[in-house]
Amino acid sequence: MKEENLKWLIKEKRIRQRSMDKEKIKSLLMSSKSNAEVVISLGLNEKNSTVIFREVYESIRQLGDARWWVGGYEPLDHDISLEILKNLKIKNSIELNFLDRFRKIRNDANYRGFKVAESQAKEIILFWSKSGMEILELIQQELK
Repeated sequence: MKEENLKWLIKEKRIRQRSMDKEKIKSLLMSSKSNAEVVISLGLNEKNSTVIFREVYESIRQLGDARWWVGGYEPLDHDISLEILKNLKIKNSIELNFLDRFRKIRNDANYRGFKVAESQAKEIILFWSKSGMEILELIQQELK
């Protein structure tokens, strides 16, 4: 990200500078992977679609947090956590366009009490299986 953009994000209190904390980053990555694997292993159904969606979303957000920390910044909101993932060079980068939609679905579930449809939960699970692990591996490489 360009230096001028980073300065603006700091001024807007969306991120703040921190020293890179490798242990914190490793912990975020491990938590992200573990949580996603656990909820996905539950098996998706109509009753648990909201819980599964929210937890997989949280795992994706943690990847964004980890990426910010690798660069020496702490994210201060969910939007910015996802924003840093959008410019990653992954095999199917078109998938990154779903991140804003996932955030809106999660917000509707958390703040408006909307139920996440089973089909929406399937979408985020598919995103995780296609792109989540690739993003995790890229961040691990950046950490080295």
